Amino acid sequence: CGTCVDVCPVSVFELQDVEGYSEKKSVPVNQDACIVCRSCEVQCPTQAITVTE
Repeated sequence: CGTCVDVCPVSVFELQDVEGYSEKKSVPVNQDACIVCRSCEVQCPTQAITVTE
């Protein structure tokens, strides 16, 4: 849905075309930049993200 793209302060996620899906999906393209703020995890409406330290 892109919520994680909008809330991540360090741009870990990007919307990309993913094979097998008609709509763009959020893809973690910059995981090394993650500051473990958990904004993506808290804001994800489908609880599809789990942040581990």
